[in-house]
Amino acid sequence: MIISEIYRQKKAEFEVYERLLLDWNQKINLTAITEHKDIETKHFLDSLTPLEYRDLKNKYVIDVGTGAGFPGLPLKIAVPEIRLCLMDSLNKRVNFLNEVTNALGLKDVECVHSRAEDGSRDKKYRERFDIALSRAVAALNVLAEYDLPFVKVGGEMIALKGPSAYDEIKAAEKAVKTLGGEISEVKETVLPGTDLKHNIVFIKKIKATPAAYPRKATKISKSPIV
Repeated sequence: MIISEIYRQKKAEFEVYERLLLDWNQKINLTAITEHKDIETKHFLDSLTPLEYRDLKNKYVIDVGTGAGFPGLPLKIAVPEIRLCLMDSLNKRVNFLNEVTNALGLKDVECVHSRAEDGSRDKKYRERFDIALSRAVAALNVLAEYDLPFVKVGGEMIALKGPSAYDEIKAAEKAVKTLGGEISEVKETVLPGTDLKHNIVFIKKIKATPAAYPRKATKISKSPIV
């Protein structure tokens, strides 16, 4: 698999990332996954799975609700030519992301402290990105309202989902259409060395997101578009 080879080539950088992740995890809650093999598989390799299907070189990418940097930072390590924005609502996590970025000497990475629904109303970020990525943030109809406003027309939203992806897709059809998107394909991926099956949902941005979206977070969660 391509991602296994990329991971081997970048092993030294991922080891630095893992060390910092575990160090910081003692101070702030970054991950419940702390065993080396699980970090390698469930965080790093899982984050790299979009590279099986998309060439992200020279793309302007935002990772919305990035948390400890997944999937955005592993993708940046693997493809240094990505121009990356990491956005998270907790400033402590943003401080961690800045430390990892600096420790690895990564260029063209912006770590932003912002809620997604606020960030996508900022003209600096609204409909500016080639790709918006998220992993395990929310159900797809909710996630689409957070992510699609960041994507420029002709760009793409990529959602890393678990086995329930197809149920979520069915429930998200109206939301995706309302927000200017169109589900283009779903790819099932098996994490290397495991039997864990995940799904990657690709949503093409075909028209501008209406100005009414995104709504406030409470509205999005309590009354998702259905």
